[in-house]
Amino acid sequence: MTKKLSLLLSVVIISALLLAACGTPAATEAPVATDAPAAATEAPAATEAAAEPVTITWWHITTKDPGLTEFQKMADDYMAMHPNVTIELTILENEAFKTKLTTVMQSGEVPDIFQSWGQGGMIEQVNAGLLKDITADLEGEWGDSLGALDAFAVDGKSYGVPWDMGAVTFWYNKDLFAQAGVEVPTTWSEFLTVCETLKAAGITPISVGAGDKWPGMHIWAYLVSRIGGAEAFSAAAASGDARTGSFEDEAFVQAGYELKKLVDGGYFQEGFLGATHDDMNATFGNGKAAMELGGQWSPSVQAANSADTLGVKNLGMFNFPAVEGGVGLMTDIVGGGNGFAIGKDAPAEAIDFVKYLTNLENQKIVASTGMGIPVAKGASESIADPNMVMVADAVANSTYYQLYFDQVLPSAMGSIINDAVQKIFAGTATPEEVAAEIEAGFLAQ
Repeated sequence: MTKKLSLLLSVVIISALLLAACGTPAATEAPVATDAPAAATEAPAATEAAAEPVTITWWHITTKDPGLTEFQKMADDYMAMHPNVTIELTILENEAFKTKLTTVMQSGEVPDIFQSWGQGGMIEQVNAGLLKDITADLEGEWGDSLGALDAFAVDGKSYGVPWDMGAVTFWYNKDLFAQAGVEVPTTWSEFLTVCETLKAAGITPISVGAGDKWPGMHIWAYLVSRIGGAEAFSAAAASGDARTGSFEDEAFVQAGYELKKLVDGGYFQEGFLGATHDDMNATFGNGKAAMELGGQWSPSVQAANSADTLGVKNLGMFNFPAVEGGVGLMTDIVGGGNGFAIGKDAPAEAIDFVKYLTNLENQKIVASTGMGIPVAKGASESIADPNMVMVADAVANSTYYQLYFDQVLPSAMGSIINDAVQKIFAGTATPEEVAAEIEAGFLAQ
């Protein structure tokens, strides 16, 4: 992704959060008839369409409450308002979703609505003719009510919409910090000192899900961002004559060595190499580790995976520390969010349902329950969870916004990056070898 797009996303996301009082859309809208009659005496097309049974397939990855229950309720409420519509939900854990979606995509079968992170994977899906262009549907009130639409657009055309955009940050247990007598670090050297002090106090410093690979990759990505700034990734990820960098540049190699300090220091929980994302959150949520690098979804997932379903009682958050000598700022954010992509054969009712899911009323539910950071203008004022307020503030005050490395690039590159960085956690490759593997993968695309 180019720096221009990254900066544009930052502006759009910040606008969605700051313009909370502007552009309030209708809370619920009836399906729009696509073949409305010219004469008033003719039977309305919407009525005729309503008489025809329609089935919508919807795949999402929100496997834990509150999102699991809230999404089901939104589907149930929509079906109650539209008796002819049946919504068939398929709910999968992140990795299982990616695997199954790849399989069905290869067969040409596409869910009508499905989880998307936009950009890299979406570009491939568009090029393969698997998504529906909904640009015209977003013209006017619906599109005007949402921020961050560019993250789900390809070549100026929209193929999905976001429902949550946030940031990856460090979550920490304030009680464990107090027990060890440490404070929030602002530099990388301070961070390493905090880790060593926590370890000496018998407290696991960091919980990570290296078994799922991408949770650990975010640590490396942040180090790249802090060391090389906005230019490092954009220069390496550009194509053609615009490409002025490489994944073997110093920022990527040095990031590997800084990550290696955490591995060699023994700062992760026992069994971290095989730990899943849920395992990682259970460790932290049960008070067995002092820190976890995660997104806006983390507090709710920590709670859902904890023994008492409450999670850490005294939870704090801080931005990834600045690396001494690096050009990136502590206010630079690596983040992204969740959205809905629209399958190529989706009926008009599927688009209307997504319109319903992202209306102001339902976006306020996303905000008030802590499901995520809403993108509908006017919804952020309903954020009740102080943890989500912290994330929203981090995004609003960001000096640069970088989409997740494994999502902004083509899907094959996401796997290459995740697999390569995992080797640093496992100690099976040097930082130079990891950087070379990523570069070779990029050149092969």
